Amino acid sequence: MQEFVIDVAKAGKLRHASRLGVEPFLASLAKPTADLARAPISKFQVGAVGLGVSGRIFLGVNLEFPKLPLNHSVHAEQFLVANALQHGEKRLVFIAVSAAPCGHCRQFLQELRDAGDIRLLITDGKDPQVRPLSYFLPHRFGPDDLMSRNFPLLLESRSNDLILVNSAMSEINFDISREETNEDLAEKDSKKRDLLKEASFGAWLRDNKHSLVDLKLAAFAAANASYAPYSRCPSGASLVTRKGQVYSGSYIESAAYNPGLPALQAAIVAFICGGGGAYDEIDTVIIVERKGALVRHAPTARLALQSIAPQAAFHHFEVDVQSRE
Repeated sequence: MQEFVIDVAKAGKLRHASRLGVEPFLASLAKPTADLARAPISKFQVGAVGLGVSGRIFLGVNLEFPKLPLNHSVHAEQFLVANALQHGEKRLVFIAVSAAPCGHCRQFLQELRDAGDIRLLITDGKDPQVRPLSYFLPHRFGPDDLMSRNFPLLLESRSNDLILVNSAMSEINFDISREETNEDLAEKDSKKRDLLKEASFGAWLRDNKHSLVDLKLAAFAAANASYAPYSRCPSGASLVTRKGQVYSGSYIESAAYNPGLPALQAAIVAFICGGGGAYDEIDTVIIVERKGALVRHAPTARLALQSIAPQAAFHHFEVDVQSRE
């Protein structure tokens, strides 16, 4: 299975074997990464490779979906950022791309802290110099124009204060064996409640037995971690494969509004990073959004799913927002 996240130890070994410096080594991964792209419409494959402050390496590829409008596509840089977010990375310091980032992606990347300082290298040979992202978007419009400097940006910890009513929380349950004690169940239940605050809840589910309620909670956790500072309409998605694998993704906004990444596409990024193959492996998709949201994703997600995975079941849930009073 292709790895879309390379841990620090393996990254060090691969770089040592390549006998290249850090940035040239990362650049050497861009073309092989591009070969993993799913671009049946344009036939133009793009690969993006990012280095996190943690030392981990994250890969991204472009995705296109036949029979859907082009704005449903996922750009390689978006894939890369969503991948980093889903794995708890806090900051990107270097990005190598196999082709020049389009304006859409240059704008999308502005949501990262100190975006202008991120070092970027285009590896297609036309301009092989490493330059700061500010070189590619010198007169940017970004979060600093709309929010305070201290607001948590993309990849930084956040919670959208979404809450589940008591009746929904009481549905929490596990498929358990008779050998488990009450103490075991209490420990699992406590950990599960804590994980609801994190986008990694879907990853936890992959290693534990779960119910349909858990899948709803995975989408809920992704919605709570959603980056939606402009519309304040967070949403999250979880998808389940026929083999029982669970993946989730959070909606990501841009100050320019349009260059965002819907929750369904973010969940598909997680699906691909987890080794997912054809989209017909998807069995069920769940979208969670805040009640009364002005920006809604469920209608378009349902339509997209009819083209991407028409065999999959679709569920939509709304949740409340906790009052700060």
